[in-house]
Amino acid sequence: MVEKKDYDLGDLVEMKKPHACGSNAWIINRMGADIKLTCSACQRTIMLTRHDFDKRLKKVLEKADNK
Repeated sequence: MVEKKDYDLGDLVEMKKPHACGSNAWIINRMGADIKLTCSACQRTIMLTRHDFDKRLKKVLEKADNK
């Protein structure tokens, strides 16, 4: 059975490998078939497929307050 990851729009997540700037904390900006992330240190944005994102995600550092 596939494990459901618990992440949402605006969450701060930690990836397995760090970005070139040295940070491995990312903010989720867009979710769909692709997930758009912004580096929390240098503000660069990247897009990953949901499958690649699920493989590279280490943990959710901080949940967003989207109420």
